[in-house]
Amino acid sequence: MPIDNPISAEIASTAARLVVEDGMEYGPAKQRALKILGLARNGRAAMPTNDELEEEIRDYLALFCADTQPAELAALRELAAQWMSRLEEFRPHLCGAVWRGTATRLSNIHLQLFCDDSKSAEIALINKGVDYEVGATSGPRGREIDVLSVASPCPALAEQVTVHLSILDFDDLRGALKTDARGRSERGNLSALRKLMEEAIQ
Repeated sequence: MPIDNPISAEIASTAARLVVEDGMEYGPAKQRALKILGLARNGRAAMPTNDELEEEIRDYLALFCADTQPAELAALRELAAQWMSRLEEFRPHLCGAVWRGTATRLSNIHLQLFCDDSKSAEIALINKGVDYEVGATSGPRGREIDVLSVASPCPALAEQVTVHLSILDFDDLRGALKTDARGRSERGNLSALRKLMEEAIQ
């Protein structure tokens, strides 16, 4: 559905290009779009929602990346599935662009791990000999959560892909599969991902 506000539409269009061409996340892309368009001071009221930006990204991909994006998405989903299998004990769920189907080779993989003990995932990575960096982000209840970032080879893309592992409490799993306003889930487990992958090749 077209965005009614012309300023919002312009911000979304510019941000979509930044997401696809530069691999930016939604929030930073919208902020950069404001600066590019000279709206840094008075454009915030017209900021498009993430859903509106996602629709613009889908249009951009269909127009400019239709010959490359499906294969890149498939490669990232396969890599995500491998990591979900390796970390199965932590009930991994895939979210972000790789789950939603808008990822390109520049996109990161975002996995959410639901852990009984917040340090158990780190111990598992250490035991598997996996190097990682620790960061933080805002969690589902507004509190800060750890994010473990791993550089993982992706042979299908012939490059490294960053896999971000967000560490959530087991109790957060209850609300994990809520759908958005259009009935689409924000994340999915390994079986749901495999179903998406099968549908994509039919």
